[in-house]
Amino acid sequence: MHKEIQKMKEIILVYLDRSGGLEKFVHDCKKYNDSKQSYAVYRFVISINPSDVAELDATLGNYILHKPMKAAEIFQSVCFIAIKTLSLIEQLQTEAQISILLKPTHLPPLPSYVLSLSAFPFNYTSKRFYMSEGIVIAMGTVTKYTQGARFLCTGETCPFSEGFRYIRVHLPGATESATVRNDFVCSLCSSPLQEDMKFRVLGDKQIVEMIDAKVLHALKGYSDHKSHFRIQTFTVFLRDELANRMTIGNHYKIIGIPACVQNGPQATCLLISILFYLGPSFIGENFKYLLTLTSSSCWRFTATLANIFASQVVPPGTYNTLKLAILLSLVQTCEIENADYLDLLIVTSDTLITDRLLNYSLCLLPRGIRHPSSSDIFPSVSKDKHGTGSASIQACSALLAQGGICYIGDLSSYKKDKLELLQSVLESRMTTLFIPGKKYGEEADQQVTISVQTNFWSYVDVGSSPRKHTARDSFLIGQMDLSLIPPNLLDVFGLLIYNEFPSSQLSFPVVHHVLQKAINPEAMLYRVSQQFRTQDYEEFILFAKNLHVQLSSEAENLIQGYYLASRRVRRDSSHGSTLSASALKILISLSKAHTKLSLRRKVLEEDALIAILLFESSLTLKHGKSALCIEPNAVFPFDLSDESSLQQRDIYLLQCHHQLLQFISAYSPGTYISSNEE
Repeated sequence: MHKEIQKMKEIILVYLDRSGGLEKFVHDCKKYNDSKQSYAVYRFVISINPSDVAELDATLGNYILHKPMKAAEIFQSVCFIAIKTLSLIEQLQTEAQISILLKPTHLPPLPSYVLSLSAFPFNYTSKRFYMSEGIVIAMGTVTKYTQGARFLCTGETCPFSEGFRYIRVHLPGATESATVRNDFVCSLCSSPLQEDMKFRVLGDKQIVEMIDAKVLHALKGYSDHKSHFRIQTFTVFLRDELANRMTIGNHYKIIGIPACVQNGPQATCLLISILFYLGPSFIGENFKYLLTLTSSSCWRFTATLANIFASQVVPPGTYNTLKLAILLSLVQTCEIENADYLDLLIVTSDTLITDRLLNYSLCLLPRGIRHPSSSDIFPSVSKDKHGTGSASIQACSALLAQGGICYIGDLSSYKKDKLELLQSVLESRMTTLFIPGKKYGEEADQQVTISVQTNFWSYVDVGSSPRKHTARDSFLIGQMDLSLIPPNLLDVFGLLIYNEFPSSQLSFPVVHHVLQKAINPEAMLYRVSQQFRTQDYEEFILFAKNLHVQLSSEAENLIQGYYLASRRVRRDSSHGSTLSASALKILISLSKAHTKLSLRRKVLEEDALIAILLFESSLTLKHGKSALCIEPNAVFPFDLSDESSLQQRDIYLLQCHHQLLQFISAYSPGTYISSNEE
C-alpha cells in the first residue's frame, strides 16, 4: 500500500507539471508568503481533469472519482513536501495546515455519475462526486462559515499547547458544528482542546435551491409529454470563490459531493461549471424547401409561415396577424442583458382560442412559462428554511422564464400594485428587492437588483368587461376603449394586437376545427400539420433566435423617418407627442425579429416596413388613425390561399412602402430616404 501511495504522489507531480497546476500552486504560495502573516489554514484549489489523470495512472484516477477525500490527503502530502523542499511558505509549520480542494473539470458521461433523487436506494455515505443540473429557484444571501480553526491543548506542560498540531478544516458535506466543537481532547495527554479564536479562518457561504429542468414542462400551458414524474428540489452550498456566481432563474450544471444533513436528504454540492443552452445548427428540410419556394420576395416566407403556424390549434389562414406577432416574439428571446425584447398585449373577445394559441406557442421554447395566478410574477424574499435565519430570494415565473416567454394571462385580473410593478419591470428590465437587516439578522439593510431577461405575453378580455368597448363620439377612428388598462402600461408593451374573431366566411373552419379536436385530440386535420410538426418549429425557432442580425442604413433611415414623422403627427395639445419614449427601440426590435424569422442576417427596408405596419396598427388601437392611414389588417389585408394571393400581397406592401415614403417626406422632410421611384 505504501508503494502504491508513493507511486500516486509521483504521478501527481507529473500531472501538475504537465497541466500547469504546479505553476499556479507556486503562484498561490507566493501570495501567502508575501503576506508575512501566519495562517491556521493555507487553502489551495486544484483543477483536475479526471480523464488525463486516469491515462497517467488508473488507480489515482479512481481515487479522485470515488474517494476524493483520500485523494485530497495524497495531494495535501505532495503539496506540503513541495512547500518545504522549495521553501515556498516560511510560516507553514505542519501538514495539517494545508487544505486541498479538488475540482474535477468533468465526470464520465455514465448514468452512475448522475445525481438522481428519485433513484432508490441512494448511497449518501459514498462521499464521491456526482453531477447534476437544474434551474436556480431560490438564493440566500452570502453568510460566513468556519473554513478552518486552530485548537490548542489546555495542559500547560503539554507540548501541543502551542504550535499548529490540531487544525480543523471544513470538508464537503460537513456542518458547522462538525468543524468546530468543544469536545475534542489531546491525543497526547487527554486534556480538553480549546480553540484559538485569533486563528479562526472564515469563508463565504451561499445556499441555493435548485430544481430539475423537467419542471418547465409542468409549468407550460400546453404539452405533448404524456409521462408522469415527480420533481424534487435540492439544496446546493456555494462556498468561497463560488459565492454569488449563480444567477437566479439560470440553468447550471454542477459537480459536487452529496450529503444527508439536518432533517432530510439535501444535496450538498459545489458548483464547478456552467451549462448554457445553444440552439441547434440546423432547420428542417421542409422549412428549407419553403424558403427556396418563397425566395422571390422578402415577405412571402414569413407570410406563409404565419399562415400555416399552429395548425394543431387553429385552422391555417386564421389569426395570421396574431400568429406573426407570436413568431416575432419567439425569435426575439435571448439570455443577455440589454437585448431586444418584444412583449405582446392582445385585445380579444375570444379568450379561449387566444389562450390555446399562446399556450401552444410557449412550448416551442425551452423556457416558456405560464404564470399561475396564485403566485408572484416577480421574485420575493422569505426567511431561509435551513436554520441560518438569513434572507432567501425566491425565483418566480419571470425568472424561471429567463431567456424565454412568461405568459401572465388576463391583464385585467391583476390589482393596481401588481400592474405598477409590471410596468416598472417592463420599462427597466430590472426588479429591486429590499431586505431589511433587522428582520433577517443582518447589521444593515440590503437592496438587491435582479435583471429580468424575459418577454411577457398577456391579453385583455374585452368581451367580459362590464363597460363594452364600443366606439363613442369622443373616440378617434380606429381607436378602442382600453380604459381598463393604465395608459403607461399600454405604452411599455412592445406590441398591441387586436385579435378579432374571424369573419363569417372563416368562422366555420374554426368551429369545425374545435369540434374535430374535441372528438379526437390527436387527429392531424391538415396536411401542413404533418409536414411542419411541433418539433420542427422548436428547431426552427431555436435556430432563428440565435442569428445575429445587423441593421442596414436603408432600414435605419426608414425607421427614423417614420418615428420623427409620427412624433409630429401624433401630438396632444396638453401632453405633447403621444408616442412613447420606447417607440424607436420597439420598431428596431420588430425589424430585427422579422429578419431573424426570414433567416437573414441583415435588416432590410422590407423588414422595417412590416415592423412599421404592425407598430402603426398598435398605435391606431391606442390613439386612433394618423395621416399615414393604414388598413385595419395592415399586414394581412386578405386571405392567403395560393401563389397569386401572395403576389397580390406583395403589390399591396409595395404600395404601403410608397405611401410610407410620402408620409415621411411630408412630415419629416429633413430625413434622407433612398427610394426607387419605380
